[in-house]
Amino acid sequence: MGDNDSPGRFERLQTVLRHLYFGHSERARWFRWALLTFDVTTVLFFIVATMIEHDRPYAVVNFVILGVLVLDFLARMIVANRPLRYLVTFGSLADLVVIGSLVAPLFLENLAFLRIIRVLRLLRSYHVLHELRGEFPFFRQHEEVIQSSVNLGVFVFLITAVVYVLEGHRNPAINNYMDALYFTVTTLTTTGFGDITMQDTLGRVVAVVIMVFGVALFLRLVQTIFRPQKVRYACPECGLNRHEPDAVHCKHCGHTLKIPTEGEW
Repeated sequence: MGDNDSPGRFERLQTVLRHLYFGHSERARWFRWALLTFDVTTVLFFIVATMIEHDRPYAVVNFVILGVLVLDFLARMIVANRPLRYLVTFGSLADLVVIGSLVAPLFLENLAFLRIIRVLRLLRSYHVLHELRGEFPFFRQHEEVIQSSVNLGVFVFLITAVVYVLEGHRNPAINNYMDALYFTVTTLTTTGFGDITMQDTLGRVVAVVIMVFGVALFLRLVQTIFRPQKVRYACPECGLNRHEPDAVHCKHCGHTLKIPTEGEW
């Protein structure tokens, strides 16, 4: 009897979890908003944790975060159509790194900053973007700028995490995450005050990579934020789908455009 009920219970659990993660009900929406809030709060906690003593309250919070991450990871495996394939996706590997860093804090604590990868994945998912578009007119009007700003923040955060993980225990000038963030921003912006410098070979290699590749990508992301916003509208003649907000003719073929507006322009 118990064995016969097990498959049915698993299917019911799978149905409930799929509704929470992918459903359109008010309950499902609040559940996903709670997950997103948890992700952002976790990122902030990991930042603050580099500047405080790791006492008993920290250990308790660390354990709670670990428990939620494990439950969320198992739930996502259950709702996945191919659980084994889900294990090798970018998002699941990032979660496994974070879970491992929380299980072995003495060795891998700094890698917890890679939690930001998960925030990016959730913010760019279809369901979250759909809810943001539906609930906030401001997001609909400035969606590209907001996404570019998020991408820029995530990029800086990840580069800072790499600097802190590799140099936090090597460089006496980098004592916490904010020190690493300060070095990263001054390097990316080519300011280079010189008060924090890399003193070992590995650190210098990281600095070279940031300067060669990071600066170019950083400037590209900044450009997408501050350049004039364009409207997505497919030209019926040539198919060009990005135009100036007040465009009357397509710049590619000259066809007359009738871009729908809400009166802002």
